[in-house]
Amino acid sequence: MGAPPGYRPSAWVHLLHQLPRTDFQLRPVPSGFAPQEQGYQQALLLVAALAGLGLGLSLIFIAVYLIRFCCCRPPEPPGTKSPQSGGGCVIWSCIAALLVGCIGIGIGFYGNSETSDGVSQLSSALLHANHTLSAIDHLASETVERLDQAVRTELTTLEEVLAQRTELVAAARGARRQAEAVALQLQGLAFWQGVPLSPLQVAEEVAFVEEYRWLAYVLLLLLELLVCLFTLLGLAKQSKWLVVVMTVMSFLVLVLSWASMGLEAATAVGLSDFCSNPDTYVLNLTQEETGLSSDILNYYFLCNQAVSNPFQQRLTLSQRALANIHSQLQGLEREAVPQFPSAQKPLLSLEETLNVTEGDFHQLVALLHCRGLHKDYGAALRGLCEDALEGLLFLLLCSLLSAGALATALCSLPRAWALFPPSDGYDDMDGDDPFNPQQLPPWLPEETPLT
Repeated sequence: MGAPPGYRPSAWVHLLHQLPRTDFQLRPVPSGFAPQEQGYQQALLLVAALAGLGLGLSLIFIAVYLIRFCCCRPPEPPGTKSPQSGGGCVIWSCIAALLVGCIGIGIGFYGNSETSDGVSQLSSALLHANHTLSAIDHLASETVERLDQAVRTELTTLEEVLAQRTELVAAARGARRQAEAVALQLQGLAFWQGVPLSPLQVAEEVAFVEEYRWLAYVLLLLLELLVCLFTLLGLAKQSKWLVVVMTVMSFLVLVLSWASMGLEAATAVGLSDFCSNPDTYVLNLTQEETGLSSDILNYYFLCNQAVSNPFQQRLTLSQRALANIHSQLQGLEREAVPQFPSAQKPLLSLEETLNVTEGDFHQLVALLHCRGLHKDYGAALRGLCEDALEGLLFLLLCSLLSAGALATALCSLPRAWALFPPSDGYDDMDGDDPFNPQQLPPWLPEETPLT
């Protein structure tokens, strides 16, 4: 099958497409895109379930670490307020993990934007294809209506005027038959008329879903960013209640990160299967939804020399008929006008109608060529299989970094919380008052007094 102009499956598509797939019984599943088959659906669900497995392992590791920290640490002598050994390493590792999470959030914002750009390119291509198809239907219907009106009015009037000359009436009737033949051929060119599938409706549905997907990811990324920033603030201010609240929020964001990772992984794998060979699935789905013949769909989706234009015969017959009408009207103008001056007005009107019809016919020929719609098809594939897939992979990386950073922070925050100084009678003092005693965080070195 011919590839759309400018589209070639990327290296990421090939890499994801070659990953093994199995169903729930661990039987191999073909990597061809078949979302209607149960085995393929189970394979994608298993890909998403890997993120659930990662979440479970993360929670088990965090639980074991916290249990060990709470139950297995040696008792401290009473009255000891010195910081534990390695406290600075714990807190700085927590800070480093949160900074890595912030970097992942930045990657997520970029990936979300790339995905949105790709889906917007898909919607734009669908809208342009809808404009082309609507223009074809409109031009064909308008031309047929114009020819029918010319047959009913001008040609009928011309036959009445030329009733005294049998040969001239036969020429006018020949022009009538040719006009009716052109109208009959042009009616078959409006191939999208009455088709239940509308590219405009598909574009609107895609834009609607993408708007909420983009907003959901922005809110998730902002939530992750706020958790990281407020956790850093709690560490800097040694605020126990803020650290506790952010620890609880970190658990929530950790679950959301792994959930989004599973969704992104399954979507990326399914999209790579589609993008590796999109023509077969798109052709079958379009034929099923529209009921159009395979000749028409192959012509527009493949658009190569091996596929002939299914409308070529109609266009050739219409062009010959228009040329015959033009020559017959010229002959009538030479022979009939000198004898019947009243025939000049309908003849001039027919000539004007014929010129407009020929102009619309050439425009219709250009629109019916596969080049325009095939270009839209290629633009849609580039948006979906390049920008959108790349954005999904960046979102996947963001979720992975966020999950790792939050898991590390959740292991470090309880130990950091234990390093904070205990609350005493100074809780009601203003920490910003320079005359109040100040205490450095335990992970910072104390100042050496001057001698």
